[in-house]
Amino acid sequence: MENRQQLMEGFHRMTREQRLFRLAQFADLNSDDIAILSGKKPIPDSVAEHLIENVVGYFPMPMGIASHFRIDGRDVAIPMAVEETSIIAAASAAAKWIRKDGSIKTYAKGRLIIGQIQIPTVKNVSRSVKILHENRDFLMAYANTFIPGIVNRGGGVRDIALRELKRPDDIGQSMLVIHILCDPCDAMGANLINQVCEALKPKIEELTDETVGLCILSNLVDGKLSVAEVVIRNIDPMLGHGISEATLFAKADPYRAATHNKGVLNGIDPILIATGNDWRAVEAGIHTYAARSGQTQPVTDWFMDGKDLIGRIEVPMAVGTVGGVTKIHPVARVALKILGVNSAEELGRICAAVGLVQNLGALKALSTVGIVKGHMQLHAANLAIAAGAEIHEVAQMRVRLSEILTTEKTISLSRAREVLANLRGVTL
Repeated sequence: MENRQQLMEGFHRMTREQRLFRLAQFADLNSDDIAILSGKKPIPDSVAEHLIENVVGYFPMPMGIASHFRIDGRDVAIPMAVEETSIIAAASAAAKWIRKDGSIKTYAKGRLIIGQIQIPTVKNVSRSVKILHENRDFLMAYANTFIPGIVNRGGGVRDIALRELKRPDDIGQSMLVIHILCDPCDAMGANLINQVCEALKPKIEELTDETVGLCILSNLVDGKLSVAEVVIRNIDPMLGHGISEATLFAKADPYRAATHNKGVLNGIDPILIATGNDWRAVEAGIHTYAARSGQTQPVTDWFMDGKDLIGRIEVPMAVGTVGGVTKIHPVARVALKILGVNSAEELGRICAAVGLVQNLGALKALSTVGIVKGHMQLHAANLAIAAGAEIHEVAQMRVRLSEILTTEKTISLSRAREVLANLRGVTL
């Protein structure tokens, strides 16, 4: 295990070619995989035309590897497709810290996604509820006839739940919502649960003599949660206190909680993008789950337990490793191969773990040097390029801009232009 991890040591100091060579060894990638990652084998136009409408081109986004992660005792290279400076560096640094002084453990709670069948105005709530309860087994069996592939793989509709809601317009009638709870196996499940809900619509109308409105999945999959826990042993008491205090701030203030949770999603979203998953759906679910008490709360919790710092995250995570984009997008297939996951549940647990680790890196920075210093040092290369630096000038520009950041506490595009002019011996 340690020999395998040694392949990732010093990853950030290697050339791109060296990184690809090491990654191929780490994840057992073949030449075709490397050609896809390096861009030498582009996405076929036929795939793009299948994914979206009115295709006119491509929007390339860099994909990097967060290193040093050991999750549930397994070394994992984390593919992250993202444009924001410092995310991969921060995740790797925090993972290296945990690897040395702690551990990351994960587990899942539940497997069920939710489809909603809405009856907007119910003429007789008690009658409809009684009929639907009496026909529960029939409706479940009928629903499963529309998704035989999922049923054959051990999944399918598992339960039906009823919810009576007060209409916001106060017209004196209730709204009835029927939740279809389904195990999608290793699929994200959006299309299949939508299909099930649409198929059940005429049967429900026939049974209840009510008119069905919307039939659609819910992205709040609180029956399918991914949980991760981090322990850092014998942490510096001041640092541990600072991180736990940052969590208390987020619990008290929704303005801070929003930014706190955004930092968590800095770790989760890039994995979802890299593996072809619907990151918008996961974000919607996580943000709603965080606000289920009526006030947005942090989705992570950090606290001291004696000399140890404990961190925990619990988030809804409807992801897939089969079907959809994950099946037809060549880069997504390679990203899943790099992760070495065998199920959607494992992918969800890894996403939760990386989100928690990313959050730790941000809170550590906030509790010590501040977020600006670390972020802006990595941002120096972007500023150099924006100022007009050629590739051979970027390294010198980064050094000079880092020096300015240390003394002046800030750097800007205008300052970068001054540095570049000075480097070239040009008078502005």
